[in-house]
Amino acid sequence: MRGGEPLDRALTVLCGGAFVTVAVGALAAGRAWPVIALGVGFALVGTVGFAWVRRSQRRAGWRAATPVYVVVQLVLGYLVFAADPGVGGTLNLVVLVCQCVLLLPLPATAVVIALTPFAHTGMPLAEAAREGVGTLAAVLFGAVVTALLQREQRARAELAVLHERLRDHAAQVERLATAQERNRVARDIHDSLGHALTVVQMQLKAARAVLPTDPDRTDALLATAQRTSETALDDVRRSVRMLREPRPLPDLPDAVAALVAGSGTDLEVVGEPRPLPEEAAEALHRAAQEGLTNVRKHARATRTRVVLAYRPYSVRIEVRDDGVGPPADPGPGFGLVGLRERAEPLGGRVELTGPPEGGGVLTVEIPA
Repeated sequence: MRGGEPLDRALTVLCGGAFVTVAVGALAAGRAWPVIALGVGFALVGTVGFAWVRRSQRRAGWRAATPVYVVVQLVLGYLVFAADPGVGGTLNLVVLVCQCVLLLPLPATAVVIALTPFAHTGMPLAEAAREGVGTLAAVLFGAVVTALLQREQRARAELAVLHERLRDHAAQVERLATAQERNRVARDIHDSLGHALTVVQMQLKAARAVLPTDPDRTDALLATAQRTSETALDDVRRSVRMLREPRPLPDLPDAVAALVAGSGTDLEVVGEPRPLPEEAAEALHRAAQEGLTNVRKHARATRTRVVLAYRPYSVRIEVRDDGVGPPADPGPGFGLVGLRERAEPLGGRVELTGPPEGGGVLTVEIPA
């Protein structure tokens, strides 16, 4: 439904009411047919003609017929008022002015309002002045009410459009939040469970290799694999709890120390450790985890070193190894993608380089 249709129908009803008032007054005064004929002319033009002009404006913006319509109705209104200068004639002028509010710009509507008191031309001066002021007040009231109703209808239409846009935006936000949560869970599975399974796999391979000759070493390797699998299970449970409730902030140095324990990896903490925002601590912890996993899976390194550096305006973690170095094309793996998804929204950076002396260096630095 268009914004102006309810108001158009209300003016059509008012036009019909004005005609009934004119007809009843004319019959009561004994001069029915001339007045009723003029009233019928005004009512037909004020309903059928007005509806046609409104449709023309809405569909094509064609306003050429609007001045003709207003002039014809103003003349008919004068004639009806001259034949029956009562309530019905005044209502016709009110209807015309209210329609002008919908059809004309404000200056043109003001001109029509100023012309309505001239319907009293021919009366004695004092009576014409008195009645003219009353007619002017009536049409002004009608114009103000119509303008307010028009503004209210426009506001409703705009509010409906904004409400629809808000619903679309809410749906987009919901889809984005779902995608972000899905990506976060995928990163957690890759970073924690993938790392743990890699360690367990390597410990089991080593245990099988030394089983015939070194039972004590085999037992130590199996114990390490068991602890790693238990830690992975705790990570999975923690990830499930995260879907229901916030998790506590990790103590980053202790979390990184737990990662390197029993693996022959050196850990160096530079600077004074300080509390970090949850997202920053999580991103750095996952960076160390991903770096160690990649070293164990691909680097064929004999020595690995992790550096956790607390700087004045940032915290950086480095995973260094003396292995074969990063491949020229790292491929479509999820590890680096996940690290960047964690670090970049925090203003951080992720680098995987092969220094001149050999090996590989994974660096993640986050402002904190």
